[in-house]
Amino acid sequence: MISILKIVLVSMLSSLLLGNRPYVVVLGIAQDGGAPQAGCKKYCCMSLLESGEEEKISCLGIVDPITKQSWMIDATPDFPSQYRILTEDHDTKLMGIFLTHAHVGHYTGLLHLGREVMGHQGMPVYALPRMKSFLKDNGPWSQLVSLNNIDIKTISDSKEIKIGDKLFIEPFLVPHRDEYSETVGYKIHGKDKSILFLPDIDKWDKWHQDIFQLVLNIDIALIDGTFYSQNEIPNRNMSEIPHPFITESIETLFELNSTNRDKVHFIHFNHSNPAIKDNSPAYHFIRSKRFNVSREGDRFNL
Repeated sequence: MISILKIVLVSMLSSLLLGNRPYVVVLGIAQDGGAPQAGCKKYCCMSLLESGEEEKISCLGIVDPITKQSWMIDATPDFPSQYRILTEDHDTKLMGIFLTHAHVGHYTGLLHLGREVMGHQGMPVYALPRMKSFLKDNGPWSQLVSLNNIDIKTISDSKEIKIGDKLFIEPFLVPHRDEYSETVGYKIHGKDKSILFLPDIDKWDKWHQDIFQLVLNIDIALIDGTFYSQNEIPNRNMSEIPHPFITESIETLFELNSTNRDKVHFIHFNHSNPAIKDNSPAYHFIRSKRFNVSREGDRFNL
């Protein structure tokens, strides 16, 4: 009887401890235009319109359930619903927003903090120097600064920022189309685990770091899955919008064993990417190779 009681108590204690661990939650999985995308009349979008389904734009939430605080990576055009999910469904107060770069799906949600909408005061927004200058020097973003709707905090490549007890976030520069700002990914470090978030990069071989080695040394890797393959958008010059195709990433990471492949979760899907749909041949191919396809609501303990 005493042994059974001990087992029950240990089980309850473990459950409580796990339930209080910080975690990362996926708040969106689509590329900057979302899915369905404006102007798209192809089946990939029309089927979503007919079913009433949609995919929010790529975004992560970081949640500390003990302090009831949270942080966002990127402020997307879907900010209203992502903010509601993070603050209401996860019962937290948003303490700051970390930006990756100045492409439309990653920062334009900041407008909702402004005078015309929330009228928020002093929301910490973390950005590298070029991104900070872009926001300060160009309207309408500059009004967010002048009215103190946002408080821009300068961050640096590969320098950790402490956001909670044994909870850190680390930006790292990556090559991308940097018309207005730098582009960064983030590593989120908790007490037990670390998660990599890299929604945008040009090509793996343009980066000074080795994605293969990074996956080996991380617990979860949420990486650029914008396009599935070369022929996905026949009317566009793909060299103008470079991303590693999922098929290329699978080839690059294929020598990983199944345990390490299972760390990899593709995210940031263009509306044309067949992997955005469950049960598509592309989805099943990715899973058959022991890689993962991110979905809204996915949660990873830190």
